Amino acid sequence: MVKRILSFVGREISGLHEAAYLLAGSAIASLAFAVVRDRLLAHALGASTTLDLYYAAFRVPDFIYVVVASLVSTSILVPFLVESKSKGGDDLRRSISDLFSAFSILILASCAVAFAFMPQISRILFPQMVAQGMGAELVTVSRILLLSPLFLGIAGFFTSIAQIQNRFMVYAMSVPLYNIGIIIGILFFLPSWGSAGLAWGVALGAVLLCVAQAPIIIRDGLFPRLSLAIDWPRIRKVAFLSIPRTVTMSSQQLTTMAFVSFASFLGVGSISIFSFALNLQSVPLSIIGASYSSAAFPVLARIIIEQGREAFLHKLASAFKHIIFWSIPLTVLFIVLRAQIVRTVLGSGAFSWSDTKLTAAALALFVISSVAQSMTLLFVRAFYAEGKTSKPLILNVVSMVFSVAAAFLLIKLFLHWPIFAYFIESLLRTEGIANTSVLMLPLAFSLGAFLNLALHWHSCAREFSGFGRLLYRTIFQSVGASVIGGYVAYASLRLFDNVFDLSTVLGVFLQGLCAGLVGMLAMIIVLWLLKSVEMRDILVTFRHKVWKVDRASLDRLQS
Repeated sequence: MVKRILSFVGREISGLHEAAYLLAGSAIASLAFAVVRDRLLAHALGASTTLDLYYAAFRVPDFIYVVVASLVSTSILVPFLVESKSKGGDDLRRSISDLFSAFSILILASCAVAFAFMPQISRILFPQMVAQGMGAELVTVSRILLLSPLFLGIAGFFTSIAQIQNRFMVYAMSVPLYNIGIIIGILFFLPSWGSAGLAWGVALGAVLLCVAQAPIIIRDGLFPRLSLAIDWPRIRKVAFLSIPRTVTMSSQQLTTMAFVSFASFLGVGSISIFSFALNLQSVPLSIIGASYSSAAFPVLARIIIEQGREAFLHKLASAFKHIIFWSIPLTVLFIVLRAQIVRTVLGSGAFSWSDTKLTAAALALFVISSVAQSMTLLFVRAFYAEGKTSKPLILNVVSMVFSVAAAFLLIKLFLHWPIFAYFIESLLRTEGIANTSVLMLPLAFSLGAFLNLALHWHSCAREFSGFGRLLYRTIFQSVGASVIGGYVAYASLRLFDNVFDLSTVLGVFLQGLCAGLVGMLAMIIVLWLLKSVEMRDILVTFRHKVWKVDRASLDRLQS
């Protein structure tokens, strides 16, 4: 039985689209548990000071994870391990052990320093909370959460090893375990231990994610070994390449840290509203952008070495087309159905109707940039696959500085120019709700995301002449289908107003579900009439894998 399980989860998956759909399925499963997690948090705590403290306590551990643990993430290690693998199994095993030993020393030292100086760090980042008497609890929760970057970093190391073997299944099946651990913390630890119980649930989830991937790594004979006899020239080589990538990846975390710090001054519940909306907007990003960029990265890293730039551009364009094809319709549906989504996911218990409206407005401002975020993820990994780390570093830092500056200026403008505040509140239907200034944070976030996409697109177009022309047809088809489908979904909401009881969560869910399905059907019809190549590729992938229908038969059907 154990051998069969290991054989199933450890099987190789070499196709780009198949791997992307597998990772997308895993993201959906993980997000389903994330929805349960957020609903339990909203029900138990609402947009409260306790939940604000919980989300604020994440900032330092998350920063350590991004800065230190990202050194062994897939985008850093995969090209290096692919190169080591090409030299033979012994070189690969030595590389894995050297990197793991160096990483262990660095992450333990970083967590120890953060543990010691957490009181001072908390006073700098969240002076308002400390002044309100929450400093001691904030420090305690933050210190417990320092376990998460340690075990998540190890899990990321295991993921890199699995991906160079094309073993996407083991990672896909283990990802939901992180949120399962947090749910256990909410249900069983929170009632007894309070906010510290939530932190212990996070630590449990990180441990589960790490342990679940270990058996496959052990079976392949690639489990890392701790050693003090480290080949430091090898480590310096990786560090020289990875530091720019780490700074690039940490720019987003620094932006979020600054935004949460800003939110701590905007009233009780502002951090919670911002964090809930940020989590919800990550759904299309995780399902589409992260899945395709993760699946494409090892493929692009191999192609640029083995087949050259022309094949690299062809595969990159194919990945971009599918990101655009999926992301734009999903973004439009999220905007149209934002109130139904938030009310269904979060609307119970201590989470009030005002909290729902404010979170829905924030979600709309976040999600307008989900396509830009998804495409930027792939741009960054494409540059990494080429070994060009300086471009994403510069572009992301510029975008980060712009986002933080925009947030500061927009908050000032909102608080001191009533006409602007009235316009935003009227546009997003949040009149009469307290703390609406928090909406400036997702607006600044999206403005920064659009700038980041524009900078990466321009840089890629300069390197690959005619890059943009490869995508225009897909963009036109996806935008056209999304506009029509979005209008149909919006009109369907009015149609279902009198069909379901909107005073209940079930009624709101059914209204949004039915309207969304009608909108999706309209999009599919439009894309089919436009003879979308991406839709054909999707059907070919699924039919070939599930029903074994050949591509020629599908081509005849569509023509």
